[in-house]
Amino acid sequence: MRASGRLIARASARVRHVAGQAMSASVATSDPSAGPLPPRRHPAGTPLARRRFSTGPGVPVLAVAAVMVLIVAMLGVEQVTGISLLPDRLTAGLRPPPKKFPVLPASRPVGLAIRSLDLRAPVHDVGVAPDGTIAVPDAARAQEAGWYDRGPTPGQYGPAVIVGHVDTTTGPAVFHELEELHSGDRVEVTRSDRTVAVFEVNAVERFDKGELPVDEVYGDFSRPNLRLITCGGQWVGGETGYSDNVVVFASLVKARRT
Repeated sequence: MRASGRLIARASARVRHVAGQAMSASVATSDPSAGPLPPRRHPAGTPLARRRFSTGPGVPVLAVAAVMVLIVAMLGVEQVTGISLLPDRLTAGLRPPPKKFPVLPASRPVGLAIRSLDLRAPVHDVGVAPDGTIAVPDAARAQEAGWYDRGPTPGQYGPAVIVGHVDTTTGPAVFHELEELHSGDRVEVTRSDRTVAVFEVNAVERFDKGELPVDEVYGDFSRPNLRLITCGGQWVGGETGYSDNVVVFASLVKARRT
């Protein structure tokens, strides 16, 4: 059997803006470059005294201010206690940079090693397929993994995505045993700058290809992350191939020189 390679993806630029959507939906600001707003018009004969309430902040503004004060207060509690009280998407850009893990500069991945699976494989770049999904390695390179070159490199903030086939018509492929990973297993990615980014597996999940949680897979920019993706589930043939995607969620824990 062969892997379908139909991995559902959206442009990484979209997920970089997910964090701001919660606030932008409720707070409208004017664009400074657009110049001053036109003066308000009032019905003829309206006494100025009856417009006194327009000079102060309205209820929506006060409500937004109260919410922001509450967020800042809860962030202070988080710093003291170490307990996360707010959703990451709501506070993206407000929390101070994390200090408990390294953050690496951009550098393309060239190799992948997973000791628990006895897996060592080259990594090359892949882009976007004609149908808008993440491209996968050609069948002739089924024993190699492909790094999605429109996203972060492994070790940068955000989810670096590496894809690979589960099998081909001739036998197992590079990610054939990917679903056997467990929380705590290590994934090492060798980069072109001769550093090795070491990730720890947080979870291994399987999703129906039509229901892949895009924000969960591609939208976490709270720290350097890694996503390993292959096919799984039942073979259904056609354009779908396998029914599911297997996704490994991992976080950067350290880095070293080769």
